[in-house]
Amino acid sequence: MNAAEIARNLHGRKQPSGCVARCPAHEDHNPSLSLKDADDGRILVKCHAGCPQDAVVGALKTKGLWPEPKPRYAGRIAVSYDYRDEAGDLLYQVVRTDPKGFFQRQPDGFGGWINRKGKRQVLYRLREVLEASIVFCVEGERDVETLRRYGFVATTNAGGADAPWLPQYTESLRGREVILIPDNDPPGRKRVLRIARALLGNVSRLIILELEVGPRTSPTGSIRGTLS
Repeated sequence: MNAAEIARNLHGRKQPSGCVARCPAHEDHNPSLSLKDADDGRILVKCHAGCPQDAVVGALKTKGLWPEPKPRYAGRIAVSYDYRDEAGDLLYQVVRTDPKGFFQRQPDGFGGWINRKGKRQVLYRLREVLEASIVFCVEGERDVETLRRYGFVATTNAGGADAPWLPQYTESLRGREVILIPDNDPPGRKRVLRIARALLGNVSRLIILELEVGPRTSPTGSIRGTLS
């Protein structure tokens, strides 16, 4: 479905710059809704009578005139991890698929999802982090949940080992004791060093804890460095 098809269903018409039709979000006697196909595949809508965009999209969905986003990722959803703000409101999810893959999605405001990176990126389990004095920082949401089952406060950032460490992550950890646990591979160790550089001088204590796993042994820990 494109802009022209939506306009046609609303008894609208084409114009050189797009289409116009009666807005379904209010009693529209004169066509006040403009529709246009964007280059990236989206449909741009605007009510010139003042209806909010989400109200227009909601009304179009009610009429069955709004296309569902096409899935961009193969595989079934195995697990999803909620990233919430300080008040506990959902900002976005990191979704793991099977076969293994990851993507972000955010609520569309109408009970569905938009497969798009969250505009505001925050630490995982942010509310717990802000209430804690000691925080473990690991690579991946699954490791966070493992530590939480043992009673620890833990966090990570979305995007894996190559994701940038943003200034707001450092601010959320300011003044806390932070224990960094790297994945046992070169990207994981590089990630921890990158985070350590950002946190140094901003946290009360910084520890890098490397876990070593032998072929027939349980994981053991060694402290690589303690920085105050």
